[in-house]
Amino acid sequence: MSQVNGAHGKAGATASTKSASAKNASANAASTDASLAARAKGPRKGGPRGKGWIVSLVAVIAAVAVILGVTIYFNGREAESANGGTASVSGAAADTVTVGIKLAPVNLDIRHQSGSALEQLLIGNVYEGLVSRDSDNKVQPGLAKSWEISDDGLAYTFHLNEKMNFSNGDELNADDVAWSINELKAQKYYNYDQVKNLDKAEAVDANTVKVTLTAPDSNMLWYLSGRPGLVFDKDAQYDAKTSALGSGPYTVVSFDASDKLVLKANDRYWGADHKAKTENVVVRFLPDDNAAVNALKSGDVQVLSPITATLAKPFQSDPDHYTVSANDGSDKFVLAFNVTNPKLSDQRVRQAIRYGIDRQQIIASRGDVDAPLGGPIPSVDPGYEDLTGLYPHDADKAKALMAEAGYTADHPLQLTLTYANVYGTELGDQLKSQLSEIGIDLKINYVEFSTWLQDVHTNGDYELSLVDHAESHDFYKWATPTYYYHYDNKQVQDLYAKALAATTDAEADDYLKQAARIVSQDAPADWLFAYRVTVAAAKGVDGFPQKLSQSVLPLYAVTYRK
Repeated sequence: MSQVNGAHGKAGATASTKSASAKNASANAASTDASLAARAKGPRKGGPRGKGWIVSLVAVIAAVAVILGVTIYFNGREAESANGGTASVSGAAADTVTVGIKLAPVNLDIRHQSGSALEQLLIGNVYEGLVSRDSDNKVQPGLAKSWEISDDGLAYTFHLNEKMNFSNGDELNADDVAWSINELKAQKYYNYDQVKNLDKAEAVDANTVKVTLTAPDSNMLWYLSGRPGLVFDKDAQYDAKTSALGSGPYTVVSFDASDKLVLKANDRYWGADHKAKTENVVVRFLPDDNAAVNALKSGDVQVLSPITATLAKPFQSDPDHYTVSANDGSDKFVLAFNVTNPKLSDQRVRQAIRYGIDRQQIIASRGDVDAPLGGPIPSVDPGYEDLTGLYPHDADKAKALMAEAGYTADHPLQLTLTYANVYGTELGDQLKSQLSEIGIDLKINYVEFSTWLQDVHTNGDYELSLVDHAESHDFYKWATPTYYYHYDNKQVQDLYAKALAATTDAEADDYLKQAARIVSQDAPADWLFAYRVTVAAAKGVDGFPQKLSQSVLPLYAVTYRK
């Protein structure tokens, strides 16, 4: 496996890609400051030399004024040309940026409480992990600057950055890393089961940690970029439900699940690359779409993530004041077929459903920003392959398969689709209409999300089910017959086991691709689309994460200039 060196992974952001020189300038602030200092004029030696110096000074000032005026004029013309409008001089960076998101965490106890909003808000902002994850979903350095993996995949040796500390000033070293990982396993903290192959972590010295596995796991590094790899201060005293204390670029000022999370720059932050650029970041929880839109219009928030594509259109049509973008994530809208149900155990029926669905029509109705997805692995995950060509929309082929299975428009197949009402009724209505054309009479059973969790997810009692599976690296569900999919394919299970045991990324990807193709061909589900997150921001916002912002939301680079 690979050896990685560096300080931190970079997150995708609203800023355009910088040149190498710009990156170097940012990374080497000390040398830049030194060069500016070198150009500054030192105190003049000796006293005045008569009135001549006054005349010279006036001339110099006049010349500088002329040059400055010309420069401003032409820079303004260039900016006007580039922007298609009148240029304006940017103001100073605001000391507070307010971000609106949809979901609020129940509390801040990241070791016990479930919910992706916790990871989204706290990882990379307040807490830091042994390794990190970038906006391309790739593992990058974190508290560890580099690592090596043994040839057999059973030993990981991490080399930590030096002189690290928590926000309270306590030192952070290898003992803290080992203790945090071992506590995760011993106390069975949330997601401890992700690293079931991890046996133990031990501090070799102050800046080196060795992690030992019982069996190879090609997902181990990625899992350590999430909750299992977070490092905590065992000596710190705080209420983990209402506060958080980590080593990240921000600290928690206050938290109210019904209102907002307030973050303040950590003035003791150990790192340079991820040092907070804005002193205060406020994250407001805005589940109501109309309230969220009004908050952006009024300036109460500078960013909305996510916003529905249709509601984003007015902002998109006002580029002088707003920017709008849609970006990839790991969300998959999965229409699952209960393959243990007698009606759906017939592969011809499952294939007919897949051919009968017009996914492009569905995507267009949602604002035409979501992406087609032909299989169980999204584009941001290892093993992705474009499988959309396996089941293109073909109503005639769907009708032929249904006829082979004994169903026609005069003798339709009765099926029930159960899904949570949080997704609205439009998707159900579209599927009912599209499938009626191929000989399926689809009944829609809208339920509360808690009911869906109990009846479908827990009990596996359903015929068809629809839900947004937002998790990344979750192909294991198709290799787990006890999961609510009820999908049991020995070949897929063997390929997934080989992928986990692989000692190179390329080998793991190849096994995953093979397994994903088999699953898609077998048609135990249809993947309606890959949900793409639409972000709307006030003009002047820079550095806000784009891709995967539903799961990782590092805010250290965010700035706002009016």
